Amino acid sequence: MARDLYSVLGVPRDAEEDAVKKAFRKLAMKFHPDKNPGKDNESRFKEINHAYEILSDKKRRGLYDEFGEASLQQGFDEERARLMRQFGQQRGRAGRAAGPGGPGGSFDANDVFGQADLGDLFGDLFGGARRGGAARPPRGKGRDVEAEVTIEFAAAVKGTELGLTTEDGGEPVTVRIPPGVADGNRLRIVGHGGRGAGGAPPGDLLLTIHVQPHPQFKREGDDLYLDVPITIGEAYRGDKVRVPTPDGEVTLKVPARTQTGQVTRLRGKGVARKGKEPGDLYVKFLVHVATVEDPEVAKAVDLIDTRVGDVRGTLRF
Repeated sequence: MARDLYSVLGVPRDAEEDAVKKAFRKLAMKFHPDKNPGKDNESRFKEINHAYEILSDKKRRGLYDEFGEASLQQGFDEERARLMRQFGQQRGRAGRAAGPGGPGGSFDANDVFGQADLGDLFGDLFGGARRGGAARPPRGKGRDVEAEVTIEFAAAVKGTELGLTTEDGGEPVTVRIPPGVADGNRLRIVGHGGRGAGGAPPGDLLLTIHVQPHPQFKREGDDLYLDVPITIGEAYRGDKVRVPTPDGEVTLKVPARTQTGQVTRLRGKGVARKGKEPGDLYVKFLVHVATVEDPEVAKAVDLIDTRVGDVRGTLRF
């Protein structure tokens, strides 16, 4: 059985959105395979990403809270699930109530659903099969097939290709994910849905894209945001540092006397989508101080303090 998603992130079920995000970022930094290589960390990182993907989406989190693991299955139909639950509750109450023949009398499902075809109501919770496993016969054009796929942050920004096979056992299809796709975007792949009947054309594949969060980069629209650590010396002197971008590393000049939190913009280094101006990359510098216990370092810091002056002299309420 899969672990409870809240347990994966180590948060209570009533955790606020910010608490969920904070827990994810802490775990992502700890288990990211680039920083801590190993199969166990890689597996844990994927599990953390999956949990955050669900719990950071209000609708998907609501369904998970209501239906548990079943809501994570491809093709899950929440309305049918509610009908099934209602049916079970009605059946339980009817079994306890006195029927026409007294206590323990017979229970007729049609009392709850009228003359509805129970096979139609309950046969397709996860994709369209009637009770007994027989597929519902297609009528005319094939039905559209919905599917979901999760890709990495970099693949969403730069674009990628995926090899997919439809649930109807159709021919494998290579899907090109265009650069700049965002979480929740949908792609229609014509002709790769359910098979048509009597020579009718097949339906389409409707693919919902989910994007894994990145442990360092954040995206807003077509702009990217990145925190870049620098040393006190680099901040004071105004050194050059290497910064990753979607197009590869670039050399960035740190303005002399840079303060922590200072932001600089790299034009055109954000998300580039076809037919649109590329976004920008906003770099925020974070000045890091030494954490070692060293008399020489302490002496240098004391000297720096004598040259800085009153840094809080302008603070007012």
